[in-house]
Amino acid sequence: MTHEEARLRIAHLSEDLERHNYNYYILAQPTISDYEFDMMLAELEQLEKDFPEFLSPFSPTQRVGGGITKEFQTVAHRYPMFSLANSYSKEEIEDFISRIKKSDVGDVEFVCELKFDGLSISLQYEDGILVRGVTRGDGTCGDDVTTNVKTIRTIPLRLHGDYPPAFEIRGEVVMPRESFNRINEERTDEGLAAFANPRNAAAGTMKLQDSKEVARRHLDNFSYTLLSEDIETQFKTHYDSLMAAKQWGFNVSKHTTLCHNVDEILDFINYWDKARHQLAFDIDGIVLKVNDFRQQQQLGFTAKSPRWAIAYKFKAEEAETQLQSVSFQVGRHGTITPVANLAPVQLAGTTVKRATLNNEDFIRQFDLHYNDTVTIVKGGEIIPKIISVNLNRRDDSCQPVVFVKTCPICDTPLVKNEGEVAWYCPNSSGCSPQIRGRIEHFIGRKAMNIEGLGEGKVELLYDEGLVHDVADLYDLTYDKLFGFEKIITIEDELSLLPITRKVGIREKTAQNILDALEKSKAVPFERVLFALGIKFVGESVAKVLANALHDIDHIMQASVEEMTMIDEIGEKIALSVRSFFEDSINRDLVNRLRAAGLQLAMEEKAASDKEQLLAGKIFVVSGVFQHYSRDAIKKTIEDYGGKNASSISSKTDYVLAGDKMGPEKKKKADSLNVPIITETDFERMISVKNEEEPFTGLLF
Repeated sequence: MTHEEARLRIAHLSEDLERHNYNYYILAQPTISDYEFDMMLAELEQLEKDFPEFLSPFSPTQRVGGGITKEFQTVAHRYPMFSLANSYSKEEIEDFISRIKKSDVGDVEFVCELKFDGLSISLQYEDGILVRGVTRGDGTCGDDVTTNVKTIRTIPLRLHGDYPPAFEIRGEVVMPRESFNRINEERTDEGLAAFANPRNAAAGTMKLQDSKEVARRHLDNFSYTLLSEDIETQFKTHYDSLMAAKQWGFNVSKHTTLCHNVDEILDFINYWDKARHQLAFDIDGIVLKVNDFRQQQQLGFTAKSPRWAIAYKFKAEEAETQLQSVSFQVGRHGTITPVANLAPVQLAGTTVKRATLNNEDFIRQFDLHYNDTVTIVKGGEIIPKIISVNLNRRDDSCQPVVFVKTCPICDTPLVKNEGEVAWYCPNSSGCSPQIRGRIEHFIGRKAMNIEGLGEGKVELLYDEGLVHDVADLYDLTYDKLFGFEKIITIEDELSLLPITRKVGIREKTAQNILDALEKSKAVPFERVLFALGIKFVGESVAKVLANALHDIDHIMQASVEEMTMIDEIGEKIALSVRSFFEDSINRDLVNRLRAAGLQLAMEEKAASDKEQLLAGKIFVVSGVFQHYSRDAIKKTIEDYGGKNASSISSKTDYVLAGDKMGPEKKKKADSLNVPIITETDFERMISVKNEEEPFTGLLF
């Protein structure tokens, strides 16, 4: 192919891919299959690799991230990003409408929009090209986050249609709940604090230095305000400008609605106050705007906000209950977490009987006393938390809640690391919740996947003295396991009353445990590394370390400096890994696992052109397959560069379905237009570039 032929083909592919991306993400009306899209994208990637002089920063291939931003430049907004006046009652909305109609601006039409709960962003375009993305900051200046903005697929890099030569469009970057839940699960596995709500998660993500990680988090964006020097001459109304922006390629909420009177506006508010829970993302209210640009100009601004717009904030569901006691829980890394035990109360459709107290500072902030009457809400509609104390109902006999100074289990004096708010129990080798927690993490499905050891059996084996660390699991025999029984007390989920349950290990269970332990010896090295439970080393970090250093011995010997040279490994992770392996107890543990036959090195794989055929594609595997196990088919997806997800979202590329696929998953895939493929489709997909060597069952 000549240079000119390559240039023309790259331009043609880029244009087609941009159009298909718009059809898929903005219109939700794809005109080609995902497989065809992937093949076009793969061709473009190869051409750009072969002819790098034609690689554009606005190419569809540049959305995967990879750039590192060491420092975010502060820039001034061309148009100030004003705040909106907030209202919390329908009477205030009625007053706002009444003031507008008394302002002598004529008949007024309003636009009602969802108030997205995320991060405000300003996007600047010149000649149809995205040139800058800036956070709100203080409203006058914000941070340039253009590199991260480009990873969001609902933000167009290049526009189409009859757009102005230069303009700015405002929007809200949000994190869908599915992405939020996945990220929090990963953070918990890595020993990191979970994000409190999707809004905080979105804001934190946009300030990450690694744009590849930003892309992995699947942010979304909704555009809601168009700005230019002569916007009033181009469009008469705000609604018209949004509909035009949608045609140019922007993601404008389909729920944006025109209203003409108070009743229509209140109907819109009442509907979304209930229906918001059905959305895939969080909203915290409704935004009401005067539609006509001329009328907006007449009404003008106050020092802080426009007079022609207002936000109605939904009231978070809250409930009052009594703080009965406080428990201090010990995590597997020794972190002490206080938990409020509450008189059971209904909140947002569930019975709440506990709420996190976060740390010692939180208890001091509220000056909590036992038997206090407290108000609780679901923070971010997810995590129950205390927001206030009713001091008028506090009895003089109430005693203050005091944070413990020693471990509630082993009585070891607690320690606090410099710069951290959490207290820790340093007795990692003698504190039973830490020991059991590490064992439970080790046997988990995402780690060693040792079936049969759930439902209190780890506690049973620990209490009987059979297992004190994860290596002891591999010393278990049938004679040691069979016949144990123990009565445990748990709380009934419906009555909330304590009930007793007999936990034991029968003949079949004992054999199942031994079989699962033997099977776990084939678990790949990166999962073994994750299973060790090193602080800050979750699934993704374990894979990075394993791929970079190849075996446990190199990881044990690596210095902090050597590890921080690895992409995605920061100093905090490196220090944690170094500290873990400097402990002789942990080194002995690794040697015992080595002797037991666990995989402590990466499996050597022959290089193959087929390995990256599924690069960047997200699969959900569901059902029972005729020729392959689900674990094997998931491993093959990763071997070929793809990724596995547990649930279907708009970001899912394919659902790989076998027999007995769940009807709910099929329904969701159909509603999101996610292609459902079969085993045969999958085999063809990974052999498409190697027809002389077709797929022949490598999944076994």
